[in-house]
Amino acid sequence: MTASFTLRFRKQYQKLSEDRQTRFDKQFTFLLSNLRHPSLRAKKYDEANDIWQARVDDDYRFYFQIDGGRYILLSIIPHPK
Repeated sequence: MTASFTLRFRKQYQKLSEDRQTRFDKQFTFLLSNLRHPSLRAKKYDEANDIWQARVDDDYRFYFQIDGGRYILLSIIPHPK
């Protein structure tokens, strides 16, 4: 799989702490190799718009769409608990 990043995602990523960026980078590696990796806890978030959610850590989630063989990263935001 390949990936592309929306402008929104890039801006949100840049505002994250270095530690959280590192955590995302690790999770992103897992995503590229295995959508079902246990630490991602990936699930369909919005069925109508085909948006998925995956875990960065306890406090952050990232959202993406799957378009053929490509992940489109939409946003990375605090998890609303």
